[in-house]
Amino acid sequence: MFEVLLSHIQNKVDITDDQKKLLQSFFSLKKLRKKQYLLQEGDICRCLSFVSKGLLKSYFLDEKGIEHINMFAFEGWWISDFNSFIHQEKAVLNIDAVEETEVLMITMEDYNRMLLEIPVMDRYFRILYQNSLVTKDHRLIVSNSYTAEEKYLQLAQKNPEMVKRVPHNLIASYLGLAPETVSRIRKKISLNNT
Repeated sequence: MFEVLLSHIQNKVDITDDQKKLLQSFFSLKKLRKKQYLLQEGDICRCLSFVSKGLLKSYFLDEKGIEHINMFAFEGWWISDFNSFIHQEKAVLNIDAVEETEVLMITMEDYNRMLLEIPVMDRYFRILYQNSLVTKDHRLIVSNSYTAEEKYLQLAQKNPEMVKRVPHNLIASYLGLAPETVSRIRKKISLNNT
């Protein structure tokens, strides 16, 4: 269950065998059924979660109850309501399983202890946070300046696994498009490829 996490860490920083063993002591495993919540709006996010198997979505509901997805987390991705986790305030996001999922969870206390006891993990998370900021900036630019078709094509090019694995109505929510628009784009692409 730790193989995916350890592999992800080793792709970013060098970590010793002793550090790997110690690292595992900071995490607990949680299994989620499809559609089961990891976090609900209004709760306090007590853990930062790493997806070792499965797929999660993070989203908020608007005043009409419409779901707006801000993130998908596949194997090898971290997910949380970071504001809630860091400040221990009520979450504004919901996180639930798109498919059966296993996550490795770390509490704020263990996260801070891990950073002190395994200093290389501080560098690992700094790299992740930098990459996250770059990704969020890019997503904002795409959201505000691309056409619907350009948004979908850019997503398909950058993350083909998402397009294959995530239902198109969820992709529509993620892109800020109507499901019918995504269906129309997919049909057009399919016709152009034949």
